[in-house]
Amino acid sequence: MLKGKKIVLGITGSIAAYKACYIIRGLIKAGAEVQVVITPAGKEFITPITLSALTQKPVISDFFSQRDGTWHSHVALGLWADAMLIAPCTASTLGKMAHGVADNMLITTYLSMKAPVFIAPAMDLDMYQHPTTQENLRKLQSFGNQVIEPQSGFLASGLEGKGRMEEPEQIVAYLDRALSATTPLTGKKIMITAGPTYEKIDPVRFIGNYSSGKMGFALAEECAARGAEVTLVAGPVSLKTEHPNIRRIDVESCEEMYQAATQSFTDSDAAILCAAVADFRPETVAEEKIKREHDDLVIRLKPTHDIAAELGRRKRPDQVLVGFALETNNEEVNAHHKLEKKNLDFIVLNSLRHEGTCFQSDENQISIISPTGQKDYERKPKDLVAADIINELSAIL
Repeated sequence: MLKGKKIVLGITGSIAAYKACYIIRGLIKAGAEVQVVITPAGKEFITPITLSALTQKPVISDFFSQRDGTWHSHVALGLWADAMLIAPCTASTLGKMAHGVADNMLITTYLSMKAPVFIAPAMDLDMYQHPTTQENLRKLQSFGNQVIEPQSGFLASGLEGKGRMEEPEQIVAYLDRALSATTPLTGKKIMITAGPTYEKIDPVRFIGNYSSGKMGFALAEECAARGAEVTLVAGPVSLKTEHPNIRRIDVESCEEMYQAATQSFTDSDAAILCAAVADFRPETVAEEKIKREHDDLVIRLKPTHDIAAELGRRKRPDQVLVGFALETNNEEVNAHHKLEKKNLDFIVLNSLRHEGTCFQSDENQISIISPTGQKDYERKPKDLVAADIINELSAIL
C-alpha cells in the first residue's frame, strides 16, 4: 500500500537518527516518495548529504535557504504528503508538538499537516517514563496521531529498558498497514480464532497442542489493516496485537472459546477459524495435583464443542465462514470432507509434510480449497500467507 505514497519523514536530534537511513530505504523499496525534514539538532547526528543521496531530494531544515533565499513552505508540504512520520522523535520534539511550539521547520510542517501523522519515540528509559512525556504522548494520540511504541532493549546510555525506537522494518510495516485502511473490508466485522486451547487435567497440567497463534494473529492484523473491525478470540499465547482495530478476547479452554466465538459470530460479516482447538477434554478435572502413586494413569476424555460445525449451522446467507485444516494424511480428501460437513465457504489446508511451516514457524505453505476449486501457494512468511487468505475472503465479501 506504500506504492506511490508521498511521505514526509521528520528526523530529530537522537542517536537513533542513523536508523532513518534504513527507514528511507524501506519506504523507497516499497515504492514511496520520501521528503526529509530535519531539525537543527538532527543534523548533528546525520548529515543532509547522506539523506539527500538516499531520497534523491534536497533535505529541508530551515524556513528558507541562506544561499539563495528559496522559501520552504510548510503549508505546501502539509498538502503534498499522504503521511508524516517522525522517526526518531525525541522528548523535546514531543513536547513542542503537544503544545504547538513552532520554532523549527519540522514543527511548523507538523502543525500544517493534513495527512495522518505517525510518531516513533526514541529516548532514554527515564525520559520515556517521565509523567510529562507520557502526558504529551496521550495528548498527541488524542489529536489523532498514531504512536509507534518504542521497544525495550539496550540504550545509548548503557541502561536497558523501554525507549529504544522500533526497528525500521517494523516502522515501515506499520505505515503500510495503516495506509491501507480504506479497502473493500472497511466497515466489515470479522471474527478470528487463534492459538491453542488448554483443557485442564488438574491445577498444574493440561491437554494442549503446539500452536503459537502466529497465523491467526497475522490474519487479524491483515484484516484490520484493510479496514475491518476485528474480534480476535485468542487462546493462551504470548503474542501481542498492534492494530487499534483489533478487539482481543483471551480464553483458555475450548468451552471459553466456544462461548466467545458463538457470541461474536452473531453480528460478524465473516469468521476465520484458525485456532487449534482441542477435540477432547478430561471427563473430570482433579481439584489437587495428581500424585504419581501408580505405574499407570487412565484419564477418560469426552468430546469438546465443535466450534466450526456449530457456526456452520448458524451461518446466515450473508455471512462467510472460513476454516483451517491441518492434516497428516489424505490431506485434500479430508479437507474437502470438512469443507462440506461444516458448511464452510472455503478451507485453508496446511500439512505437516511441509517441514517447518506449521506449529511455531514464521512461515506457512497452504492450499485454499473451495466448492469451485483449489489454489496452491508457495511457502512464504505468515504475514504474506495472511494476505493471500484475506484476498480470497475479500473477493467473496
